[in-house]
Amino acid sequence: MKRPVQSQKLFARAQQILPGGVDSPVRAFKSVGASPLFVKKGAGARLHDVDGNVFIDYVMSWGPLIHGHAPAGLTRALTSAAKLGTSFGAPSPLEHQLGERVRALMPSMERVRFVSSGTEAAMSAIRVARAATKRDRIIKFEGCYHGHGDAFLVKAGSGALTYGVPTSPGVPKAVAADTLLAIYNDLGSVERLFKANRKAIAAVIVEPIAGNIGVVAPAPGFLQGLRDLCTKYGALLVFDEVISGFRASAGGAQGLFGITPDLTCLGKIIGGGLPVGAYGGRADLMELVSPAGPVYQAGTLSGNPLAMTAGLWALNRLKPSLYGNLAYLSAMLASGFAEVAREAKVAVQVNAFGSLVTPFFTNQPVTDCASAMRADAKAYGVFFRGMLKRGIYPPPSQFEAWFLSAAHTDQDVADTIDAAAAAMRDVARAARG
Repeated sequence: MKRPVQSQKLFARAQQILPGGVDSPVRAFKSVGASPLFVKKGAGARLHDVDGNVFIDYVMSWGPLIHGHAPAGLTRALTSAAKLGTSFGAPSPLEHQLGERVRALMPSMERVRFVSSGTEAAMSAIRVARAATKRDRIIKFEGCYHGHGDAFLVKAGSGALTYGVPTSPGVPKAVAADTLLAIYNDLGSVERLFKANRKAIAAVIVEPIAGNIGVVAPAPGFLQGLRDLCTKYGALLVFDEVISGFRASAGGAQGLFGITPDLTCLGKIIGGGLPVGAYGGRADLMELVSPAGPVYQAGTLSGNPLAMTAGLWALNRLKPSLYGNLAYLSAMLASGFAEVAREAKVAVQVNAFGSLVTPFFTNQPVTDCASAMRADAKAYGVFFRGMLKRGIYPPPSQFEAWFLSAAHTDQDVADTIDAAAAAMRDVARAARG
């Protein structure tokens, strides 16, 4: 790897205008003991930085690039769409076309409203849930991340977990008081909250496959148990499928596990790499949203024609063969990580689901936020830096998922495992001091 001279210069300049020099905290590389690399371009499974380094990318824009960076068909579609206009602030046929495609893949989403981010989608879904139930409180799970809305920054995951500020300053105490915390994969913790807050809980919001404490799969019966508890206590079940939606399967986690939520939040892939989000669900609930009903939500760039074009291109190419290949590559990567860790005598638990993988530097299984937090983030930082210098671009946090794409090859994964073997030896040497 060439020295990141230009990246360092750009970072110094960026810190004079952007808080911390970045527009999203994890990009700063602080938790892995490094400074950020500035990207010049992405192509296929590769990132190219401004210093001429090329990396096999496992961030993939944090998930949406299931077909890889800048596939030729997508760039052609976007070029054609841009010639017709980049934003209208008025309805276009692309919006209902993409909505129909989403509904065909996720039938629980009888009505869909497009927004510009996953955060907007989650905030709006909870507003609908509160309006529908006439209740104020919500249950979320420790370590699950639903964007940076005030109600969700209570023991949140993703960057909030990485940087040790799970309850952010600036969140009013009154808002935080209406967010009740449960333990992922622990139905008893959920039922206790329902019993203690009878007729006060509007919704349970959950990542059906946790992705923001690293990858953690739902335990058998956990999602069905949530469905049953919500039905029993008159609350709505909200699936945040911003990561799992169209990553877990073409029908999302809900299709894979056969669970029907009342409302669903989407993002990432439905914009094909462009800024987008969506929320939707039962028709009677979504008819509460303005202008059909009284629940107000609006956005100038909602349904942006470029994002809708990219989303249609991406969703129309979700084939069984794609998911089969991604699962194969994921299993290859996960088993490779586990093997090289054993050889280096480094304690690692590898969690994987579909095209998502996380190597946790711990000797205990990771099933929830508390067990994820026991992972050795300093060891991951050594591993991260070792991978980077060997041409691999991993997530710059222990508590994030690695994403595979259609552009990754068997050889890419084999090269990644070889790099991981050397990086694990780096971790072992650092542990010996």
